[in-house]
Formats: sequence, C-alpha cells, structure tokens
Amino acid sequence: MILVIRNLVKYFDSRKVLDDVSWTVETPGVYSLLGPNGAGKTTLLGIVSGVVNFDKGEVRVKGLPPGDPVARRAIGYCPQEPGLIDSISGYDNALFYGRLYGLTTNEIISRTRNMAELLGLRDADLRMKAGKYSGGMKKKLALVVSLLHDPEVLILDEPTTGLDPGVRRNVWDLVLKLREEGRTVILATHYMDEADRLSDRVAIIDRGKILAEGKPEELKEKYGPPSVVELVFDSEVHSAATRIIEKYTIKHYIEGKTARLHLDEPDKHLPALMGELFSNGYHVVEFKLTKPTLEDVFLKLTGRGLRE
Repeated sequence: MILVIRNLVKYFDSRKVLDDVSWTVETPGVYSLLGPNGAGKTTLLGIVSGVVNFDKGEVRVKGLPPGDPVARRAIGYCPQEPGLIDSISGYDNALFYGRLYGLTTNEIISRTRNMAELLGLRDADLRMKAGKYSGGMKKKLALVVSLLHDPEVLILDEPTTGLDPGVRRNVWDLVLKLREEGRTVILATHYMDEADRLSDRVAIIDRGKILAEGKPEELKEKYGPPSVVELVFDSEVHSAATRIIEKYTIKHYIEGKTARLHLDEPDKHLPALMGELFSNGYHVVEFKLTKPTLEDVFLKLTGRGLRE
C-alpha cells in the first residue's frame, strides 16, 4: 500500500479544513485530488508530505508516518509556490536541495540536466539566477528539484496553475513519463481536463470532504447526468435568464455567456426551454449536446461548478 489515510481531521484555529477524510493509493499510477480553491487539497498534500501536522486520524506513506525519514525520502513534493532561492542560479538551487538528500555534486548536475531537458529548461537557463525566471521556468525548476532524489512518489500541488499551454504540456508529459516508469504521482488540481486526461483514479474533494473516488469514466457513468447541453448566448447570462433555465434543468452551471445544463428529458424540456428563452429576447448563438465531464460530476455532487 502506497498511501493510507483514515478519518483524517485538521483544524486551523477553530475552522475544520479536513473533515474525516479517508483515501487510499494502492498501486503506482496517477491519482488526482480534484476540487475548487479552498477545498482542502493543499492541506491534505502537505500532511502527506510531512510538512503539515494533523489533529486526528491516521496517515501512512509506504506503511510509515509521513514525518518518518524513510517516508520523506520516498516522496518528492512540489508545492504550488516553488520554494526556490532567487539570489542563486538554477544549478545552485539544485545543488542546495540535492545535498540535503546526500547526493554528490556529479549526481545532482547530471540529474538536473536530464530532468531539465525533459521540461524544456536550457543549460543557459540553469545558469541564470532563479529570481530572473518566469513563473513557468520556476515551476519547471521546482519539478526538477523535487525529483532529484529519485522518489517513488511525486506530490504535485496545482502543478499547472498560471502556466501557458506549452509549459502545461511539458508538465503533463513529465507526469505521464513517470507513470510509464512505474512511479506514483499524486496531484491536486482544479482543472477538470487535467484530472480527466492524466489520472488513473480521481478523488473529488470539496469543503474538506472527499465526496467520491474512482476511475474518471466510472465517476462520469455513476454521477453524470442523462443529458448535457451547452448553450452560448450573445451576452452574459443574467438572473432573469437563469430563472428560466432553472425551470427546465436538474442542475446548471453558468459562467459568462455559457450555460451548461443537466436535463433528464431533453426531448421534452429542451424545446420548451429554447422557446421561452427566445420569446423573452435571449439569443443563443451556439448549441451543442456533450458527454458528461468531471465538472458535471462535481456539479451533480455539490450543486455548483468547480470554478464558483
């Protein structure tokens, strides 16, 4: 068993941020914690990594408490905000952190170059001071540093937040490569497509509770609505249009000009909905039937969208 969490509780002052969380990771692969900002993802990963204490429950990493030196060495942890030293170069950051794990200079430089090449960091980049790095470059270097000691388990907290599509793809490719090597990657994300594309299993977390867990397709089949319709209006969807939508849908999620609707009898309700919207002056410029996504699963379980 790689990770076992049982009945985990964590308070910050009087606020309960993790509420009786249980979760297991049995075999190597990619495991995602999917939930909005503030759901408890970062706190949970910090506990697993041994950098955050907890109040109740049990956590075991490879059968050991997360603070155990053997457990710590089995884990590579890349937090959402890279803990780099801005005043020294990329190479020197790698040397600083690699030596904490007892690695030799040659081992650190060799591994840094190999991992940096995979992520698109050049030798010239590694010679620059980290303070001159872009956000994407800092994320790449933080990933390199977290893998220097060749951990069995890599923990990534929101690894692609704020990154451009090219850097995001670099990170995805790295995660998939690690899976091919038989390692375990545990990542927190609020991006539905990221969890869907990368994960062997997904745990959906909200307000400190894990609401569902399983393979992405299993979750969509179990919790996905019978029919999903996406409407794009010619202007932002306001409250009057929302009230009309509510009359015909099981659940709905609205962001800007787009409304994503869950319907139980689309043949019956969709024509009536479209007719009432049109008669009230609302213009739909794009219409499509789609398959359920993990965002629809989250909407079904919580009544709101991932980005709300």
